[in-house]
Amino acid sequence: MRKGKILFFLSLLFSTAACSLYQLKPPPIPDISSHYPIDIAGRDTTQNILHNLYTETSLDYVDFPKITDTLMMSLDHHTKLLKIRKQKKVQMLDNLEITVEDMRRTIETLKQLREYPDSLDNLVAYQLAGEKYAGDVKFTGYYTPLIQVSREKNATYKYPIYAKPHHFIGKMPNRKAIDFEGILQGQGLELAYAKDRLDIYFMQIQGSGYVQFRDGTTQTFGYGGSNGHAYRSIGRFLKMNGYKISNISENGIREFFNKRPDLISTILPANPSYSFFKPRNTPPKGAGHVPLAKGISIAVDRRYLPLGATAIASIPRYDESNSLIGHELKILLAQDVGGAIKGAGHLDLYMGDGVDAREEASKYYHYGKVWLLLPKKSAPNTHSTVSLSKDISI
Repeated sequence: MRKGKILFFLSLLFSTAACSLYQLKPPPIPDISSHYPIDIAGRDTTQNILHNLYTETSLDYVDFPKITDTLMMSLDHHTKLLKIRKQKKVQMLDNLEITVEDMRRTIETLKQLREYPDSLDNLVAYQLAGEKYAGDVKFTGYYTPLIQVSREKNATYKYPIYAKPHHFIGKMPNRKAIDFEGILQGQGLELAYAKDRLDIYFMQIQGSGYVQFRDGTTQTFGYGGSNGHAYRSIGRFLKMNGYKISNISENGIREFFNKRPDLISTILPANPSYSFFKPRNTPPKGAGHVPLAKGISIAVDRRYLPLGATAIASIPRYDESNSLIGHELKILLAQDVGGAIKGAGHLDLYMGDGVDAREEASKYYHYGKVWLLLPKKSAPNTHSTVSLSKDISI
């Protein structure tokens, strides 16, 4: 073994958690690092430009994340996604052909690793080009909110949560027309009423949520379609127009509007995109129609990473004060999409539900790297002792 490889192994830290960790020096201010010069095995690299959307990368010397019980359950759901989510059986993403069967075999191989560690030899990694083809991928976080609502409108609960209208011909109205001009009022589309317009806005950003009625009952409001207008970040709008905001996150935006509630009717329409909801009797699911798992499920742009894809990623790691202290290798599953997730340089990591999840999601705003996992073309199909054909309860 070469000296450099020996030094690399000595430099790795062993994690007692579900994923392996290795330390990095925190990036300089601003809080978004422009470049993250670490490869999949934790080694420094001076590589700045990737020439294709996907670049084949060896998994040799990688301290591969452990396959936990939670991940095993998520992999079961991932297999279910490939069965129930309609998509092309063969997708050509720039220079890489990805098939549904390849994605299924990847899942099956990962499930075998506990019993057959050498199964890792059957996989190959392909680095995602990221922003400007430099390999850097921005990680943000999202969660499932819980908001208080009323079935009837009153002086306190006065902001409607709408189901999608189906009577429009052509382009649907934008956020300004819906929220501030009342174009949908009185058409029987009101599902409930919230106390705070921002609660609805951020539930739309997250894609779904729980609502709790005044009698204590709770229901899931799942994604029910959009108005088709392009998503625009109001956090970025505030920054670009000279408004003082602590950070571009839900917490930062809420803090801004707590001080300047008079600007809500001016600022929110800067994002013309509008999401509608549909009452459901099941926990929130992603666009892949399977339950999302905290710290495992990601929302992607399907033009660059298909639903059902499995990735290994070096994602930001934070301390209790929300300061970046390094990165950690984790297995991530593409199970959702989002209007704000565009391009090969942005992924959204699901952080669960409730207030704690909101805090966890808010701190994600740094760069890492992502590698798509696929079977080697010459790899055997699978170990015959593993079966994925059983019915999965979700």
